[in-house]
Amino acid sequence: MTSESLIKTSTEMPIPDRMKAWVLGDPDQLTLTDKPVPMPARAEILVRIDAVAICATDLEIIHYGTPALIEGGPPFNKNFTPGHEYMGTVAALGPGVDEFEIGDRVTVEIHSGCGQCKRCRQGMYTSCLNYGLNYGDVNKGHRANGFTTDGGFAEYAVNNINTVIRVPDAMSDEVATLVVTAGTSMYGLTELGGLVAGESVVVSGPGPIGLLAVAVAKALGASPVILTGTRDGRLAIGKQLGADHVINVKERDVVEAVKEIVGSRGADYAIECAGTEVAINDAIHVTNRGGKICLAAFPHDPTVVDLPHVVKNNIYMYGIRGEGRSATHRAMAFMAENRFDASLIHTHTFALEDLPEALRYARERVEDAIKVVVKARGVEGLNEGGS
Repeated sequence: MTSESLIKTSTEMPIPDRMKAWVLGDPDQLTLTDKPVPMPARAEILVRIDAVAICATDLEIIHYGTPALIEGGPPFNKNFTPGHEYMGTVAALGPGVDEFEIGDRVTVEIHSGCGQCKRCRQGMYTSCLNYGLNYGDVNKGHRANGFTTDGGFAEYAVNNINTVIRVPDAMSDEVATLVVTAGTSMYGLTELGGLVAGESVVVSGPGPIGLLAVAVAKALGASPVILTGTRDGRLAIGKQLGADHVINVKERDVVEAVKEIVGSRGADYAIECAGTEVAINDAIHVTNRGGKICLAAFPHDPTVVDLPHVVKNNIYMYGIRGEGRSATHRAMAFMAENRFDASLIHTHTFALEDLPEALRYARERVEDAIKVVVKARGVEGLNEGGS
């Protein structure tokens, strides 16, 4: 009996032989084409993609290539489909899979480590030492959809069951795509120690991760939560998501303003989501002695930071990648209980066929776009507006 014969499907969800998928050619060149529908192996499911959010990292991959790694090199001209923040419906079950049922609504996280390296055994699968080794005779089993394997700018994708989370019936498709973003924020707070109740937290950069970092920190009991940024509209959304104070860095000196709020010793934690040299150094100088900083953004270039201040003040700095240590599952628990309204950061919806325009909205922040969602079904024509 072949493994293909052990795949479970349903006549109620017929699976076509081929699907629509966007494929990356040269940098910034995407083509909508037909690809074979992939089939799940052991411990995998086939997801019919219903919606996918655009992440800043998608824009990086499409333009620069990194941090994607396909067959040991850049992702260009390798029939690669990007996109990683997607949700959908279980369409088929791989051999032996009984953790899900066909028809389940699910959302996904990105990384499924190899399960055999030192980092994976420690639960740090986003730091898998076999990152990208999933092809040919160096196939170690690592998967990171939209990074090292095909992602969600398509009609179907295969996911390891460890990366899949059920979506409550009451949760919209658009909000379900945001669980990964909330999971990244949750992972950052987890790596800082997780016990932030009653502790002061400064979040810099009111992008999607920064805004949901505010929401997650507040849901975990942090107080006060302070958000810094340059856009008053986004700072206002931060207030709605739980920020006790907001600081426009164009109008105030960040370090001075934070210390007016928390006292001259500084804040207990900082979550840096802007990725600029100025923002990183501000995070260093607002943090108190023995405090902790999470670096959640990808700076483009080498950055000069005040390391003497870090060392002299015993400040801990952590870089995070993605949404590790099952943080996405914990973020879903909060969102399912409506502990915060993630829909506030969803601003625009496009059809899958209009992906290039959706990417433009996200890249150029057209109409102050924050989180742009692309739907594979249920959307006709161009932008349908936000929630």
